Amino acid sequence: MTLDWTAFTPMSAALGGALIGLGSAMLLLLTGRVAGVSGILGGLLGLDRRDMPWRAAFLLGLLVTPLLFAWAHRTPTIVVEAAPMTLIVAGFLVGIGTRYGAGCTSGHGICGLSRLSPRSFVATLCFMAAGFVTVLIVRHVLGGGA
Repeated sequence: MTLDWTAFTPMSAALGGALIGLGSAMLLLLTGRVAGVSGILGGLLGLDRRDMPWRAAFLLGLLVTPLLFAWAHRTPTIVVEAAPMTLIVAGFLVGIGTRYGAGCTSGHGICGLSRLSPRSFVATLCFMAAGFVTVLIVRHVLGGGA
């Protein structure tokens, strides 16, 4: 993936981060639920129908909001340089990590760290380290990417 660094705007990035934090805090304070996307999706696929409306609304918001933003603002061009099979394998590995780590980056990295969870601290260190090692191997050892 190539980013257009000339299109980077720190204010919109800070605002986006603040909105993610506000949304996560509101969900926790108003419902007692953690905004971990894998857990929200997993619960949507479960049998408990009482939780389905808020879970579906949360996930729909994750899908619709970027589309609304792109409609209203110029967005940078994103070019994915990986082969489709690489993306499928990567997604599969992320899914396995999410199951073994008992949560995803949003659950541990945003919500867990803000609650000072030791388990989330370790999980965040692990998935960040895995990302660093993956980039090192793919880009510098195997010579892929730019």
